[in-house]
Amino acid sequence: MTGINMLSAYDIIGDNTFRERIGLDFEDFAPGQRFRHRPGVTLSQQDNADEALETLNAAMLHYDAHYAAATTWRRPLMVSTLVLQRIVGMTAKTYGNRTSILGFPEIALTAPVFGGDTLYAESEVLDCGTSSGTGTVTARLCALKSDGAEIGRITARFAIRNRTDTRRANELRFAAYRADAEGTLIEQTGLFFEDLQQGDHFLHTPRRGFPPAAVFAHATRALELSPHHHADDRLTVPETFVIAQATAATTRSFGRVVANLGWHDIELPRPVFAGDTIEVDSHIQETRLSRSRPTEGIVSITTEARNQHGDTVLRYRRNLLVYRGGGATHYARAGY
Repeated sequence: MTGINMLSAYDIIGDNTFRERIGLDFEDFAPGQRFRHRPGVTLSQQDNADEALETLNAAMLHYDAHYAAATTWRRPLMVSTLVLQRIVGMTAKTYGNRTSILGFPEIALTAPVFGGDTLYAESEVLDCGTSSGTGTVTARLCALKSDGAEIGRITARFAIRNRTDTRRANELRFAAYRADAEGTLIEQTGLFFEDLQQGDHFLHTPRRGFPPAAVFAHATRALELSPHHHADDRLTVPETFVIAQATAATTRSFGRVVANLGWHDIELPRPVFAGDTIEVDSHIQETRLSRSRPTEGIVSITTEARNQHGDTVLRYRRNLLVYRGGGATHYARAGY
């Protein structure tokens, strides 16, 4: 997967400046392609209860353990629509460059899911067709548990955007997938230590928004009592939540991290308010091999976040311990 047709995770937007891509263009798809989507997600009974109660689901099988113990399942059964959301969401790194989902010809959940189960998604492209301004990709999504047992199949029709004139970063280090022995494309998240080069500049996508409900919820869960996070006409986003969102935005490029060694020189020049949106970018300042960990290296990064007006709201420097490519054998062991 080298050269002009490589399925890249980045576009080039300037000298040593790369923007993360979300999903493939319509022209990248072809019937018969198989994808293994990563990462997976482990579901909990708390996830189950939250989904059922927030949607006013009256089926007590999902959140009343005493009742569930008297049923065939013996314990609360995972809400089927929660499973649907997670499986479709897990495919977004491949099918995320879409305007909409046009329909689901079939949603078949064939085995139970319980709290503690880890789910993965795989897919196969069945058909590709053109339409006005977009292409239509029909894919069969397969939902699996960590032991490989299939728990469902979903057929979806995606309206995928056509290719634009952006330039792809076609270096092998930026490949969005690696192929297994059978040709299945396995999604990759993040760059290995060797792939992070001094002077590289990454623009992280998507942007992050702060709706009022999220501001209130995060302040409450953090025991943040300052009134301007709760009761002002214009809620202020807790500074720690801004840092959390900005840091999380970097993980599509820096997802092969072993550990975050700490933040330094953190500046918050202006507040972020409910309703604001931030865009985050990072510069690689320095890289060096770890003296004590031969399979890892240390990367020094500066990150900056700006609001929708282009004003800087956060900047910091961070040191990351990152896996080297040759030593990170746990990825293959975990099916990544």
